[in-house]
Amino acid sequence: LMTLTQRALRVLRGAYRPDGFNLGVNEGEIAGAGFAGHVHLHVVPRWAADSNFMVVTGDTRVLPQSLDDSYATLRERFGVTAVGH
Repeated sequence: LMTLTQRALRVLRGAYRPDGFNLGVNEGEIAGAGFAGHVHLHVVPRWAADSNFMVVTGDTRVLPQSLDDSYATLRERFGVTAVGH
């Protein structure tokens, strides 16, 4: 898990040049991992002037880049062939 996290940090640094990162681990169903015994880690790039953790207001979310564009930007850097496209 940590090897993949280090790879994600390198790829995201190269693609987006963030100022830092938030890393968060969810383990177990009650902690948001989905089901018992599951663990996953969030890698969130951060910038000095970003909006921190934007709350959802009026069913609106702040997305600085579409998920399709993010996928296109990062897929090649991770060495992944197109999936589902």
